[in-house]
Amino acid sequence: MADFKGSTIYQIYPKSFYDSNHDGVGDIRGVIEKLDYIQSLGVDLIWSTPFFVSPLNDNGYDVEDYRKIHPLFGTMEDVEELIREAEKRGMGLMLDMVFNHTSTRHEWFQRALAGEKDYMDYYIFRDGGADTPPTNWQSKFGGSAWEYVPSLKKWYLHLFDVTQADLNWENPKVREELKEVIRFWKKKGVKGFRFDVVNLISKPKIFEDDNEGDGRRFYSDGPHVHEYLKELVADTGIGDLITVGEMSFTSLDHCIRYSSPEEKELSMCFNFHHLKVDYRDGNKWALMRPDYRKLKELFETWQTGMEQENGWNAVFWCNHDQPRIVSRFGDEKKYWKESAKMLAACIHMLRGTPYVFQGEELGMTNTGYTDISEYRDVESIHYYHILLNEGKSREEALQILRQRSRDNSRSPMQWDFGTYAGFSEQEPWIKIPENHKKINVAAEEADPDSILHYYRKLISLRKQYAVIREGAIEFLYREQPEIFAYRRLLEGEELVVLNNLTDREVVLPESVSCQNSICLLHNYPEGLCRNTLETLRPYESLVLFKRYS
Repeated sequence: MADFKGSTIYQIYPKSFYDSNHDGVGDIRGVIEKLDYIQSLGVDLIWSTPFFVSPLNDNGYDVEDYRKIHPLFGTMEDVEELIREAEKRGMGLMLDMVFNHTSTRHEWFQRALAGEKDYMDYYIFRDGGADTPPTNWQSKFGGSAWEYVPSLKKWYLHLFDVTQADLNWENPKVREELKEVIRFWKKKGVKGFRFDVVNLISKPKIFEDDNEGDGRRFYSDGPHVHEYLKELVADTGIGDLITVGEMSFTSLDHCIRYSSPEEKELSMCFNFHHLKVDYRDGNKWALMRPDYRKLKELFETWQTGMEQENGWNAVFWCNHDQPRIVSRFGDEKKYWKESAKMLAACIHMLRGTPYVFQGEELGMTNTGYTDISEYRDVESIHYYHILLNEGKSREEALQILRQRSRDNSRSPMQWDFGTYAGFSEQEPWIKIPENHKKINVAAEEADPDSILHYYRKLISLRKQYAVIREGAIEFLYREQPEIFAYRRLLEGEELVVLNNLTDREVVLPESVSCQNSICLLHNYPEGLCRNTLETLRPYESLVLFKRYS
């Protein structure tokens, strides 16, 4: 299997990365033109979100054809060139496979709507009266997870948008179709696959109402999910590639199985428990301050649990579905630089494969949009109206979106000081934040103390020090919620990582001597590292390395 333990993966959202033909939308040639920049980060793989033919109701996660490129993004020749040019620079391309559902415009679903029985069995249709859905399950985007088709007098399941119909993995023909998609792209030279919400693919045989929640307990980590993944990997020969599964509402035990080498399923898993510590009562749209004690407990549980059972984590703060982490858990104003660096160190020194989402290495912030007309995300627009219907005022609903919307991560990459941040010469498909004149690649390339240079150092340290890639992990100061600290250990080497999660000075439970250690990384200006640490300044972060004789 590929060396995923020493790798760092860079995620691109092509629509917002770089617009090469200046139509306001990022494209594949734009990624090609910026490959030297990506290489300069030191990353190993480029994960691209989908650029396949799609109506783009969910920005490409509603696939109409898995083997064709949406003209908005380019051509198949562009993708083949991207694969070649990335490989010349020592990087591979990881594709995003959306296999839980397809667009309702996919040929399979259109043939199902026409009443072709074989294709109806590609999806999950159930009988029922026009006013009575088969179950009370709720869509992830709000409303019923079922849609009625009058011509068929049946309902189809859509766990996401109404235009995203869930595939029936019970049908071996469906599984074979999806294997063919993987074989097609593997032959093109793709080096990795990310599988979208892959732990939802196995549905129960009997559908029933959920009287305790929205239905997810019945279909998350379903009855045959491990069997299906083993089959997919074995029959496509992707066990030697880097693979990651996005796991929705999952458990540690399942993720150990998904990622353990003995199981021969995936290289690693994304889980999102640590990104729900600011959800009030588990509700994404109900705001609260982050619970740092809970955050630390979750990291410890997952890190030590995976280590003990030989599983592997994907470690991350940001992606195309999450708000910008410096706005969320840091301080985007007074301690913008310090908190962005501290949050990066928290993740990159952990046991697992780090992921960097475009712009995260610059400390890009949430968008700060002030009107619903500025949003493009289908989930955000749905929930804006749900919040209004719940009695929230317009400003209250917008304030929630400013902190929770997926569009916070989807604004264009900020390359320079220009009108459109160097992303395009035309007005982009989505608004650029005002702070792009301060936060951009050009400014940070010129600043040796920038967040960008800090990320390059972080990524290089993983390659230099085996203790980061392979060391055991032990958590420190567990009773102090404001200090996130841990130790990595490997054959006479020790790494100590200290992070203050807050905007105030904190006292360490015991003093830490730096005299016999090398300070590999420090997020305050050089020269301020003390011989003995008794306190940590606001958002201070240090990485200390020691080798025992």
